[in-house]
Amino acid sequence: MWKTAIEDAMNTIKSNIAKFGDAYPHVSQQGSYSGYLNANQEWTSGFWSGMLWLAYEYTNDRVYRDAAVKTVGSFRNRLETNDSIEHHDIGFLYSLSSKAQWIIEKDEAAKDLTVKAADKLMTRWREKGQLIQAWGPLGDQEQGGRIIIDCLMNLPLLYWASLTTGDKSYAVVAAIHAEKSRRYLVRGDDSSYHTFYFDQESGEPIGGSTAQGYRNGSTWTRGQAWGVYGFALSYRYTGNPKFLEASKRMAKYFLQHLPEDQVALWDMNVPTHPEPYRDSSASAIVCAGLLELLELLPPDDSDRDELRQGLERSMTSLVTKYATIGMKDSEGLLQHGSYSVRGGNAPDDFMIWGDYYYLEALLRLDRGMKGYWYEP
Repeated sequence: MWKTAIEDAMNTIKSNIAKFGDAYPHVSQQGSYSGYLNANQEWTSGFWSGMLWLAYEYTNDRVYRDAAVKTVGSFRNRLETNDSIEHHDIGFLYSLSSKAQWIIEKDEAAKDLTVKAADKLMTRWREKGQLIQAWGPLGDQEQGGRIIIDCLMNLPLLYWASLTTGDKSYAVVAAIHAEKSRRYLVRGDDSSYHTFYFDQESGEPIGGSTAQGYRNGSTWTRGQAWGVYGFALSYRYTGNPKFLEASKRMAKYFLQHLPEDQVALWDMNVPTHPEPYRDSSASAIVCAGLLELLELLPPDDSDRDELRQGLERSMTSLVTKYATIGMKDSEGLLQHGSYSVRGGNAPDDFMIWGDYYYLEALLRLDRGMKGYWYEP
């Protein structure tokens, strides 16, 4: 089953190379990415680059490699011109583009670019608050003391930079931010806040809220997914058992709050009548994260069976009910993702990150390929 899904994905990606040209997919509208492309300016552009590198690793077909290398050039220009990168999502952009090239080809220019991207992410560090500011400029009245759970997937860029350069400061910042996220974004019942505010001057906690969830006290499903994978990666880099425990707790909560078909609703607290939108991208992230988590857990961990069975149920549902296998001319891999239900932006369509994590999970299951969040 996995191999059939992978081969279909390879065909879709190859077809999209011609359709997309030098532009980048973000979210689709009515099933089309190509009508809504951008010039490498969204926080999601790295996922297309990552899919190309994965496809090249799987097939050794230089069509994918040549397209992937072109994206790295685009990311170099984006950093040099400071184009749409005044935010914390630098890890999403450069881990899957230039760092991927370094991991696969040991290209020194790609490594240097990735270190410079880590330097850019470090400019988001706020010493007074002891946090990486998600959005807005330094001192922004609304955003200045705000963290969001998504940032956990950007931290691997900093951990990697410490290992690569020998400069411990990157990893110190990443670990401090991860611990703050664990303490304040993960709630006592193992659910999560999307965002949390701190006083910019004192660093004192103010409270949690949401930007894309159903309400401030609800559990935005994609945020919970970022936590599952992100804390597992922080554990891999730091060895801090608190991060491994946080990942496992959040994973169990996620799996225990899925609907019957084992693919997530867009928020875990949204009313179920009328039937709410799904977010297949959140389930794809969790499946990739569970594969990471299961690799890190001790062999005798009492939760391994529950997590493994949950992974298998969700992946089977994604492949058999949500994937576009056999759908001629489809530009996406995974149907029924949601971007911003509250904002009315692509509430039920393809999400390029959903496609990426779905493919990463498939390749990990079939080939043991790890993705590009850390260097093997």
